[in-house]
Amino acid sequence: MAEISTVEEKLAEVTGLAQAAQGAIDKVAPMIEDESVSQSLEQMKKEAEETEERCSSVIETREGRKTAILDKARETKQEATEMMTTYLGEDSDGLDGLEFMTMAEAGEVGHWEILEKLAQRTGESDLQELAGWAVPIQERHLSDVRNGSLTLAGQVDAE
Repeated sequence: MAEISTVEEKLAEVTGLAQAAQGAIDKVAPMIEDESVSQSLEQMKKEAEETEERCSSVIETREGRKTAILDKARETKQEATEMMTTYLGEDSDGLDGLEFMTMAEAGEVGHWEILEKLAQRTGESDLQELAGWAVPIQERHLSDVRNGSLTLAGQVDAE
């Protein structure tokens, strides 16, 4: 297998996280009864799909290393999915789902910020452009799931 650089490893990780986010939303969305929170999750899924597509387009330009990058992306997706499965048991509710997503989105923000910094250091304009587009979206996703969690927490019988 081809060796991939650190910046390519981070590209693979954000790709895998975008893929895992789609699965997390598919699992959590049915647990949510609040319409505004559900709409927010629907928008997040569309943006995760677009993120995956944009990442894949950049990966396609990595001659000789595409397969290795995609393998790393699959590994990251699998690890994130396993964490979700561990965290969200059969008795989980919407609040549990959004709490997990808050952790996951915080991780995505961090990964994207790291990719952005590495891309700046390596001067890779395609990755700089991709990260410049994704970081604000990921920050909004984190804010949205946090706000959704607080909305649901305000609706729960705390007794």
